[in-house]
Amino acid sequence: MGITFLEVLIVLLFLSVLFYGVYIGKKYLLSVADFLSAGRSAGRYMITVSQGMAAIGAITIVGQWEMNYVAGFCLRWWEFSMAVVLLIITVTGWIIYRFRQTRALTVAQFLEMRYSRKFRIFAGILAFISGLLNFGIFPSVSARFIIYYCGLPLSLNIAGFEISTYPLVMIGFLSISLYFVFAGGQISIIITEFIQGVLSNLTFIAIIVFSLLLVNWDQIYQAVTSVPENASLINPYKTSEVPDFNFWYFLINVAGVIYAKMSWQGSQGFYSSAKSAHEAKMGEVLSNLRDIPKWLFLVFIPVVAFTILHHVDFQNVTNNVNQTLSTINNEAVKNQLRIPLVLSKVLPVYLRGALLAVMIMATIGTHSSYMHSWGSIFIQDVLMPFRNKSFTPEQHLKLLRYAILGVCIFIFIFSLVFPMTDYIFLYFAITAAIFVGGSGAVIIGGLYWKRGTTAAAWSALIVGSITAVTGIILQQIYPDFPINGQYFWGIAMGLSSLVYVLVSLLGKKSEFNMDKMLHRGQYAIKEETVIVNEVPLKGWRILGIGKEFTKGDKIIYVISYVWTFIWVAIFIIGTIINLTNDVPDSSWMAFWRFYVISNLIVSFIIIIWFLVGGLKDFKDMMNRLKNMVRDHLDNGTVRKNYND
Repeated sequence: MGITFLEVLIVLLFLSVLFYGVYIGKKYLLSVADFLSAGRSAGRYMITVSQGMAAIGAITIVGQWEMNYVAGFCLRWWEFSMAVVLLIITVTGWIIYRFRQTRALTVAQFLEMRYSRKFRIFAGILAFISGLLNFGIFPSVSARFIIYYCGLPLSLNIAGFEISTYPLVMIGFLSISLYFVFAGGQISIIITEFIQGVLSNLTFIAIIVFSLLLVNWDQIYQAVTSVPENASLINPYKTSEVPDFNFWYFLINVAGVIYAKMSWQGSQGFYSSAKSAHEAKMGEVLSNLRDIPKWLFLVFIPVVAFTILHHVDFQNVTNNVNQTLSTINNEAVKNQLRIPLVLSKVLPVYLRGALLAVMIMATIGTHSSYMHSWGSIFIQDVLMPFRNKSFTPEQHLKLLRYAILGVCIFIFIFSLVFPMTDYIFLYFAITAAIFVGGSGAVIIGGLYWKRGTTAAAWSALIVGSITAVTGIILQQIYPDFPINGQYFWGIAMGLSSLVYVLVSLLGKKSEFNMDKMLHRGQYAIKEETVIVNEVPLKGWRILGIGKEFTKGDKIIYVISYVWTFIWVAIFIIGTIINLTNDVPDSSWMAFWRFYVISNLIVSFIIIIWFLVGGLKDFKDMMNRLKNMVRDHLDNGTVRKNYND
């Protein structure tokens, strides 16, 4: 089935809203800080919705689909236990709060403050290489989705020449992404990602509702119970034969969530875009609720697709999908396209168009955010530290755009030539570990331990990158190497942390001036420190609530806590029952039905709540950008010694 006029119309309508958002925001781009961090003007709802969307490009959706097609509901069960970890991270402002206090525009700028300029350059180069390799497959996966989902021809005859559709599609969405970044930098990214977040959540919920009407729970039960006993899609305690995406994959993810907070720089512009450290912290808290519609969509749709492909009632759809997949020789590509093909066959035309628009917007948004991040990192953390003289604002902005263009060209070429042979998320894990394997220890130690040394930072980052590169080489030499990318990431995190601590303790004793770097005490910046109540709130402080919290902030915290602990309690009770009894699949099916329906109801509330809050934030952000006085020396250059 080819693309229809109505689908094209829906896509154009969605894209026109994004272009209007860029038009509104680009006139406020007046400084380097505006380009890099939206002038540090964004409120909590704008930050959390836009950052959440930046992290969910088309490639992420496809990657989650192929993972949950294998794992079913089971990985989501283990993630209930991780909810406590996520809540502790967000309510304490783990990493994000202290990083915002430093006023650094990039993580590597913070690394210069904390360690040294040479280390900043090394970390910047390593982050840049890791990011480019990781980012390199984004265009290819997104282009394949668009081509096969829309039923586009694989090649076109233009002026007598046979030209592949694949690079033409990539050029199309990369050009739009490039325009968005060039026009307004991080300002445009935040505005367009917020719009995408609202439209995407509405589309996700509409598709879930349609799927519940298309496939009934009896059909789902019959399909998911057809798998081998220890490869269950609904019982997480019977998954010993599930390949790759099992309990150990989850356990490493838990460690990674804590260890690698803010280490990955793909959307680093958001780390410094909040109007205060408190707003950054509240944005993190809200992210626990923001992701409810997204996770429901990413988990439930693969189960629906599995049902359609494994139930006799949908044999015609199965035959059509398998016929298309039989024309593809690459098994990894087949895994990526299986669910998109199912959706293209079963969704009505208006939902097909809406999903296509969302995937195109997600593609453009993530590419915009990542191109902005990696191009900025190259200029800010690789090129600038070599210079003793700052660029003029005009030169600086021009160089940032040149670097972003270079990133765009690289990922286009990389996607054309790189053969994808593994699951998307396993490729992500091992390429990210080149930097993230060691950077977590460096960032945590630098923000929280005054005894952490520069020698320890060098050692940890080198050990982490060597471990990851070794894994990449072994997997290329031995395609069936038993240690996958996720395990290599886990090994890199453990070794780097151990090295950082040992080198710091065994080296020369010194103490870093943390108050000066974090602008605390005598170094505090008055306009960024908002105190609501000077009286210590002993009870609330247990929950991570400080003097700057309003009544509304406390309510948000309580809601986040309650929602999280409901699912943690369910996890604990469920674990006890499963360890003491043989729970039948029918009971697990009833539980997952409750999970889907309850999360669907909550999703409607979340969408309305965050839309209202985001619109208020947008108005405030525009006023701030319109009236603020720009400091053109605020360009990412470290101008003072933080170790006095």
